[in-house]
Amino acid sequence: MTAVKPKHIPAQAPVVVDLSVTDLRYRLHDALSVYVAAMDYPRGTENHRAPMWNEHTTRAGWQAVAALLPDDAGHVDLRTSPVVAIAYGYRGAPHQWWHQQVHTGMRRGGWPESSARELLANYFELTELHVHPSAQGRGIGAVLLRRLLRDRPEGAVLLSTPEVPGEDNRAWRLYRREGFGDVVRDFVFAGDTRPFAILGRRLPL
Repeated sequence: MTAVKPKHIPAQAPVVVDLSVTDLRYRLHDALSVYVAAMDYPRGTENHRAPMWNEHTTRAGWQAVAALLPDDAGHVDLRTSPVVAIAYGYRGAPHQWWHQQVHTGMRRGGWPESSARELLANYFELTELHVHPSAQGRGIGAVLLRRLLRDRPEGAVLLSTPEVPGEDNRAWRLYRREGFGDVVRDFVFAGDTRPFAILGRRLPL
């Protein structure tokens, strides 16, 4: 499938839709193209990420939403409409790598073990949330975030985002506006050299 790479966003607002596992797998390359553009990763990164995103769809509580560009009549087609934003996550569990890394970070950060275990016992991991640069600054990320989290049964949501000076980027501003607080700061995940912040908040929003 040829990835759709929108150069501009027309006057009609993107339409946010829920994605099934089948939908995401069908549009995987397009969704990954949004991810690569939003993160400013080199081309080819999507090929390495595809198996991981596919595996994530098999995890308990997996859920995804996307923003699609409507046609001139205002209609969207899950199979063909350009994808300009993607978000997904699933229920966190002790056997997952990310869960184990966060638990390590919480211990190093001075969290009492009982408090760490309580938070990690029942949370939704917001794994990915990305808006194509051509569509940023229009509130799409907030719409995706709220849509994804609105009916989650877990008691909390956790995510990780790269540290930036002064928390000065759109992702940080979005998460702070939506009430996310610090869980762990300046944490370096195994296999990466960048410091990340782990943020969280109680659910429901």
